Amino acid sequence: MNDTPGWASPGSAPSEGQGAGVPRPSEPVDGSGPAGNWSPTQPPTGQWSPPSTPGTGPGAPPPAPGWGGGPHGSGWRQPPVAAKPGVIPLRPLGVGEILDGAVSTMRAHWRTVLGITLTVSVIAQIAIILVQRYLLPEPAAVDPNATGSEALRQTADSAQSALVNSVPPLLITMIATLITTSVLTVVISRSVLGRPVTLSDAWAEARPRLAQLLGLTLLLALISAAILMVGLLPGMLVGSAAGAGLVVIGLMAAFVVVIWLMVRFCLASPALMLERQSITTSMRRSAKLVRGAWWRTFGILALTWLLTLIVSVIIAIPFSVIAMTLDGGGISSFLTDGPTDFGWPFLIVSGIGQVITATITYPLSAGVMALLYIDQRIRREALDIELARAAGLPGYDTRS
Repeated sequence: MNDTPGWASPGSAPSEGQGAGVPRPSEPVDGSGPAGNWSPTQPPTGQWSPPSTPGTGPGAPPPAPGWGGGPHGSGWRQPPVAAKPGVIPLRPLGVGEILDGAVSTMRAHWRTVLGITLTVSVIAQIAIILVQRYLLPEPAAVDPNATGSEALRQTADSAQSALVNSVPPLLITMIATLITTSVLTVVISRSVLGRPVTLSDAWAEARPRLAQLLGLTLLLALISAAILMVGLLPGMLVGSAAGAGLVVIGLMAAFVVVIWLMVRFCLASPALMLERQSITTSMRRSAKLVRGAWWRTFGILALTWLLTLIVSVIIAIPFSVIAMTLDGGGISSFLTDGPTDFGWPFLIVSGIGQVITATITYPLSAGVMALLYIDQRIRREALDIELARAAGLPGYDTRS
């Protein structure tokens, strides 16, 4: 058994329900094992208690712990509580336990979590502010009184300008997300075992996988873009009103396919980090783990996205109001004139709000993704046994 974040190599336990080869806890040492260990002296016939009144016959032993034995002599007691060496119990998890595990990791390792998220967020926001201030072109002017073809041309120029201006901040945010996700995945893998982890340890563990994680992210982005383009292409070729209808239908169909694929491959990132697999192998691992649990996985991811959106809006609103007020124009100017070339006060204050938002939402998203991966491996591959071994819990075979 090794104690690296991957715990056990994939395939060391069955993934499709087979039981062969799955390690189990050690046999009890009290002799209650195989059928060949019965005591040579058995109670005489006639002294067995009737089934309706267990434990009332002569010499009947007390009921064993965990069995029914209440005042009415029926029912089962609750099963034993699963071991919990770290932030989650070692058993299949519910939605609330996955979210609670992500938050518990933030609390238990707040120095490490805050160190990586705050550092990366500050650097990323400074880069975004400098790019927005000095490198991006001015937004295309739009005349609100324009009509006809001129209005369409201005709208197209404005959309093109907005798209070009959004690409550099999006790339910077993607790189920042990659770095924080990779390090936080290592932190969460250690917190499941109840082990401390420093920022330097987590970074040393995650750094060799950053290039592959970037490749995985770019590959998934290219796949999504290609699918969307295929959905748009028929309508664009047809043109006219019928083409516009085809564009809408094709875009909706392509969007559904993209969502299906992204959920199917959502566990590729933690599989790549924790199992040290290649990009394509990690994608196959994710597809295998999500198979048969797509809707559950989609629901958990959608709930996480909704929570992060709510947190982002709650933080963004006051900072945006303060930023627009300090910039001179105020909210009324923004509502009447629309987005303009904001100055340094707006960029700095809104950047601070983005840093606070990222510091809270990055660990939550990364934690849910990693714990969802662990939960699926527990359900399909008995990873809880390997985790118990790695955590050094008593009663588990320590053989590798």
